[in-house]
Amino acid sequence: MNPKKRKSIIPAALAALSLAVAGAPLAQEKLTIATVNNGDMITMQKLSSNFESANPDIELEWLILEEGVLRQRVTQDIAAGGGQFDIMTIGAYEAPLWGRKGWLTPLDDFGADYDYDDMVPSIRGALSVDGKLYAAPFYAESSFLMYRADLFEKAGLSMPDHPTYAEVRGFAANLHDPDNQLYGICVRGKPGWGDNMAYVTTIVNTFGGRWFDMNWRPQLESPEWKEAVTFYVDMLNNYGPPGSSSNSFNEILALFSTGKCAMWIDATVAAGFLYNPEQSQFSDVTAVTNPPTAATSRGAGWSWAWSLAVPASSKKSAAAKKFIKWATSKEYINLVGETNGWVTVPPGTRKSTYANPKYKAAAPFADFVLQAIENADPKNPTAKPVPYTGVQFAAIDEFQSIGAEVGQLISGALAGDMSVEEALEQGQRAADRAMRQAGYY
Repeated sequence: MNPKKRKSIIPAALAALSLAVAGAPLAQEKLTIATVNNGDMITMQKLSSNFESANPDIELEWLILEEGVLRQRVTQDIAAGGGQFDIMTIGAYEAPLWGRKGWLTPLDDFGADYDYDDMVPSIRGALSVDGKLYAAPFYAESSFLMYRADLFEKAGLSMPDHPTYAEVRGFAANLHDPDNQLYGICVRGKPGWGDNMAYVTTIVNTFGGRWFDMNWRPQLESPEWKEAVTFYVDMLNNYGPPGSSSNSFNEILALFSTGKCAMWIDATVAAGFLYNPEQSQFSDVTAVTNPPTAATSRGAGWSWAWSLAVPASSKKSAAAKKFIKWATSKEYINLVGETNGWVTVPPGTRKSTYANPKYKAAAPFADFVLQAIENADPKNPTAKPVPYTGVQFAAIDEFQSIGAEVGQLISGALAGDMSVEEALEQGQRAADRAMRQAGYY
């Protein structure tokens, strides 16, 4: 080939190549996100097209799972370093435990515009280790009692600001009308350490019980546990909906919003759904009050934050952190408010949400919920001293398996498969075995 002709070909080829590259789509980095099938997370998925439009080099792949399944999948993956997920939804139980183990990527480099100081301090602290954030809160919650104010008024009943469980049982008996598909009380019965045991533990707390004594000995056969679980089972069997042993948050949300529950004790995040006329048929007659108490007020209301974290096994941490920064920002909360209505915004994470006049006008429960979140005390969750932190869980590695097994047993007692005494006896043996094998005593 003529050298001069060859020289003329090379620039032309390079020009053609540069045009091809310029016209080619950006190479996309796919993020796999594991999250729970709660309404706020479904909203996050729907609105994530805004993030993808602003970040065309990032593609999002969603795995949305029922709560118990999510916990099992993410725990198995992160413990094995599997790297299946780039972003996982975890809570105030996992974040500090996994952060200390080095299983999570720190999230302390989002920049000044993220405004870390705007986070509700108790929630930020619950997700941090030695001042370093390991999971960014998407929404946070305590627990409270929701009720139908119209039914109470019609029956001539008055709900106290601080009801006792004895009063709640009396209200349930008065309002229970199963022939018309109205049930006096709805609470979780589906087995799981974060399902039925989240609620049952608060009952045990307020009846004066605890998971472990100061020597880490399980206390499931204590008088307090027996009294609390017997009360729970009897109340639900007498005044709850049929099939309560299968009900968790989403199932009861559907029951309450369609007029089938007179009262419901659960997460404060429910208020955003129940006060929304597009999601509840009884939004204008729903009211809330503090969670019931018995022997003590300690531990009657739980403390939780569903949060987004990056496992250390992810090879796409930069892109993952970019998404988490977006999804947990003040700007995202504003996007939800302007798109879906201010009553629906993710609650409990940022002080600015509770200072926003638009949210305060749409959410009459706002100040009540913030106070409940701030008042929950994971460091002092019970009347008797305990060696663990956590209101509705004990923040130790062994609790997941113990809580899951005890949850199955108590759900079995609720379903009539065994007595309360049998469930607690078997739970005590299982917990004792797990603690011995782990070397606590």
